[in-house]
Amino acid sequence: MSKPVSARRDFYRQLLPLTLPIVLQNLIAAAVNSADVLMLTYVGGTALSAVSLANQVQFLIIGFFFGIASAISMMVSQYWGKKDLLSIQAVMGIGLKISLCFTALVAAAAVLFPAVIMRVFTPDPELIDLGARYLRLIGFTYVLQGGSQVYECTMRSMERANLPTVFATTALLLNIFLNAVFIFGLFGAPQMGVFGVALATLIARSVELLFCLADAALVKTLRYDAEVLLGAHPALTKDFIHYALPALLNDMVWTVAFSTYSIIFGHLGSDVVAANAITSTVRNLCTTAAFGLASAGTILVGKSIGDNRMEEARQNADTLCHLTLLIGVATGVFILVIRPLVFGVYGAKLTPLGQDYLNFMLLVSSYYVVGQEINTLVIAGIFRAGGNTRFGLICDTIDMWCIAVPVGFFCAFVLKVPVKPLYVIICLDEFYKIPVVYHYYKKYTWLKNITREYE
Repeated sequence: MSKPVSARRDFYRQLLPLTLPIVLQNLIAAAVNSADVLMLTYVGGTALSAVSLANQVQFLIIGFFFGIASAISMMVSQYWGKKDLLSIQAVMGIGLKISLCFTALVAAAAVLFPAVIMRVFTPDPELIDLGARYLRLIGFTYVLQGGSQVYECTMRSMERANLPTVFATTALLLNIFLNAVFIFGLFGAPQMGVFGVALATLIARSVELLFCLADAALVKTLRYDAEVLLGAHPALTKDFIHYALPALLNDMVWTVAFSTYSIIFGHLGSDVVAANAITSTVRNLCTTAAFGLASAGTILVGKSIGDNRMEEARQNADTLCHLTLLIGVATGVFILVIRPLVFGVYGAKLTPLGQDYLNFMLLVSSYYVVGQEINTLVIAGIFRAGGNTRFGLICDTIDMWCIAVPVGFFCAFVLKVPVKPLYVIICLDEFYKIPVVYHYYKKYTWLKNITREYE
């Protein structure tokens, strides 16, 4: 049965005000990364390559945050549908405990053993030295993010996206400003290179967390109760582990697998590393609209499920799939159109070989984003909104670790496949799973209300 026009319009009216702040936040976050890359190109290609490789740890952290945010959003959006604020607060507390423990461990590794981490990604002594200096300071930001990301995700899942976006946006803009100050030595500050990028990020993340703490203290959307926030909650913790742990593991499995591509590129030379860093930056910038739509839409799908409006949830999910496919194609075309602009901004600091690699990687990315956006919406969005997290874990584990990563390493280090065809092979990972994901989606068995009464 098709969705009535009035119901579709009502969904769009709810979707737009929730999507715009998330897209804005994602866009500015990607813009900050673009600014970092641009400013580092003026420091030199070696600095850009070193920070790019060192930030694979940040990429691991981002994968963790995406997983923990998906887990929290999955549960909070359904409890928001039934207006159970106590359970929402308890779920946020569970997420905080897990997030802070994990980020503290990764931060300790980055601060204490940065050179060891860098050797995983490259054998180049200069890249190891620069990257280690960057990691030693940037590691402290991971714990700060562990608190702010959980709080902001909880607020967005309650359809309160504006203030978290303001917090994150302010911090990100501050990050850009301080990057310029510390990289170029503005206003009498010393020129600090890659260390300045890390220091700017540390200050900006501290400000963002302070905003979240002030909001929690002053705005009473949730009336925080220490006993509820920090309590054990055995039933909810069991639900969190049952439903959220597979989501978290799914994102970590995917993130670690994706990071292994950087190990491959790191052993192929700094030209490949720099070109891939710029391509990833462009791709992240161009996919913000689709990922923002996915985040907002799945909150609404989860809210409908939590209120037991299953047919409405199914129809809304179908609408999201159609919209994301259209946006994915438009994103691919947009990447092709802006290639001259990308070369105008970044290309001058690359070697001729690096420019050739960049041009080719952008071409390949124009098709890659279509599969990436569709799979992210369905696996990490719609399925999780319906309480189904195990399918994604199984699917991505098989796709990445049984096919994509082994094939990539075999082609790179055994067959010695040249860089361009190797990049194509690596970028096939999203397309292996589309038929399987589509078949499972059309069963609609992922629709499930996972809420319980607060205990």
